[in-house]
Amino acid sequence: MTADGAYAARLAHRGGCWFPERWTLDTAEPYAVPLPAHQPEEPGTRVLPMADGRVLVHRRAAGRHLFSLLYPTGPSTGEVPLGGVECEGADLTLLPPAPRGAYAYALAVGARSTAVWMVAGGSFGPEHLAEIPGRCTGGVWLDRTNRILALDRELDGPTKTVAVDLERGGEVTPLLQIAADSDDRLLLADTDSGLLLIRSDAPGETRLGWGVLGSTRPVRFPECLRMPGRAVTPFAIQPGQVLMPESCTVALRVDDGSGNSSPRLCGWRPAERRVHQLAAPEGWLSGAGRCTRDGVLELPYVTGTVPCGMARVEVPSSRPRPEAGSEASEQVTGVAGARRVARPVPLQQAPLGGRGVGG
Repeated sequence: MTADGAYAARLAHRGGCWFPERWTLDTAEPYAVPLPAHQPEEPGTRVLPMADGRVLVHRRAAGRHLFSLLYPTGPSTGEVPLGGVECEGADLTLLPPAPRGAYAYALAVGARSTAVWMVAGGSFGPEHLAEIPGRCTGGVWLDRTNRILALDRELDGPTKTVAVDLERGGEVTPLLQIAADSDDRLLLADTDSGLLLIRSDAPGETRLGWGVLGSTRPVRFPECLRMPGRAVTPFAIQPGQVLMPESCTVALRVDDGSGNSSPRLCGWRPAERRVHQLAAPEGWLSGAGRCTRDGVLELPYVTGTVPCGMARVEVPSSRPRPEAGSEASEQVTGVAGARRVARPVPLQQAPLGGRGVGG
């Protein structure tokens, strides 16, 4: 889904063929538009929605990564080839939709370094923006201008999240430093509140935690997010909660690891000490969705009778909203200060015992 929630894209399968499909969501009734190209797509083709309604297609052919923009033209599909990227020995993947949705980016992970490419939005095809030492994964945008990108980097030691400034040639700044020998990864971030969702083994086992960008408070690992034997993945944060990170609704996908059951849908807020299990719509495209400014989850789904559906699911609250002067309000004083500088401020190192790590 685009950052503004107006469009989505997926690779659909019908009649034995794979083809890109665009969903228009900023209408009273969502609808899908098939975008078949001149030949069926391979199952490994990747798609990304753009802010103007076009769909970026990432194909692989003869060792090259090829990019095109697809758009509907009456009964057929128009295609604008953007060029390709050759990165022998490197794995190239699309990054999540950027805040400024007229652009698209990709990571090419090599043996010793990682390249950041702008694959759509440039004047002359794909453009190499930065070369970062180490192997990088993930990819979370930390601002609204497509400038600061958070990546999880492995460089001669544990994996640590760094902030990459794409307007300064890929200048790297440490972002997560919870413990010297811990693997710390950033999963999700919200630019309004500064809320960060983190996965780290600093507590002695791999746990899901949260922190606030630029805050002087340490990362916390709530006990309610500890679900042994299950994989808990956050996929959406409520926007618009300026200076109120603890009140943000967070959508979670919970997998039991067996592969025999559908993922569960849950909702959670940092201010609460419990996770709410929610009823996911039938045919939910698991792990896809967004959270509105009102804290309502919007979840895309497909069934035999509904080819393009969007369900709205509310997350109940077990705690009143924090008031000014409360612990939640005082905690984010450092976030406002962090926003006045050009780069993110690293989170404080968290003690691994006592109240700093608990609920």
